[in-house]
Amino acid sequence: GENVLRMSSGIQIKPKTAVQKCKTSSPLPCSQESAIKPQPKPSDKLNPRTIDPFGAHSRPLSAFAAIYAKGGIPCRLVHGSVKHRLQWERPPETFRFDPLLVTLAEGLRETKHPYTFVSKEGFKELLMVEGATEKATPLLPRLVPVLKAALAHSDDEVFGRGLDALVQLSAVVGCSLNDHLKHLLTSLSRRLMDKKFREKITVALQKLEQYGGKVS
Repeated sequence: GENVLRMSSGIQIKPKTAVQKCKTSSPLPCSQESAIKPQPKPSDKLNPRTIDPFGAHSRPLSAFAAIYAKGGIPCRLVHGSVKHRLQWERPPETFRFDPLLVTLAEGLRETKHPYTFVSKEGFKELLMVEGATEKATPLLPRLVPVLKAALAHSDDEVFGRGLDALVQLSAVVGCSLNDHLKHLLTSLSRRLMDKKFREKITVALQKLEQYGGKVS
């Protein structure tokens, strides 16, 4: 017979090939091919599904968050109906400032709850205990670089917490902070150009001058 069927319209149609017949007829001839699994994409090797580099569990905790998770911060957040507060394991005046005060200062750079509240309130309340001046002054060489990092942070809330902590520290240690102010004024002068911080920074500078005396 002929290999080409001729229709009345003159259009020539070729008969189905063996591969085409395999698709429309019995699947037995192609069963082996259909059982073969597709080859993995190159991206699957680079980013296997078992590893999510952007997952929450893949991100390492910050130093403060890790210490907090292990119970190294002796206070916890207590949710109140009006406002939150801290609950200390025992009176805060019974704790050593070294390294607790430095650790709380490092937590000022946190951007997640509850670390933001715990570090800010913990730093503030620890400086309010009796004898805070004698306990905090020897730690200034370690506290100032940490506060400087908070003041240089791009997050506005982190900067605000750092500025509040600096004023609180100045009120406690007084003129002892004067020798360290030169390391902090650069960060303050940069933010002074921002209108939303101009008034707050000006007030902070006035308090630093008040607590530091004429030398400041």
